[in-house]
Amino acid sequence: MSTQAQATGHSGSWIAFTYASFCAAVGMVALGILFAPVDIWIKAYFAMGAALLVQSCITMTKTVRDVHESSRFVNRIEDARAERLLMEIERGKE
Repeated sequence: MSTQAQATGHSGSWIAFTYASFCAAVGMVALGILFAPVDIWIKAYFAMGAALLVQSCITMTKTVRDVHESSRFVNRIEDARAERLLMEIERGKE
């Protein structure tokens, strides 16, 4: 068994807060674009840019998380190998 503490999950209130803040931010940007005193094609351009920005932020956070989780998995494998090697060395001394 590993001596490292396992990461705990997020609380329900934190998850609800992140969803609420995301929805509020998207809503405020949408209202700002909707009520901007500019032509409709400029509003459409801003809306398209905002949608692509949200999509790229989601993609980036998933990629960063996946890279972090894969490095944690590799580190756990290396830790298990080192622990097994140390146990074999200890058995050899006895």
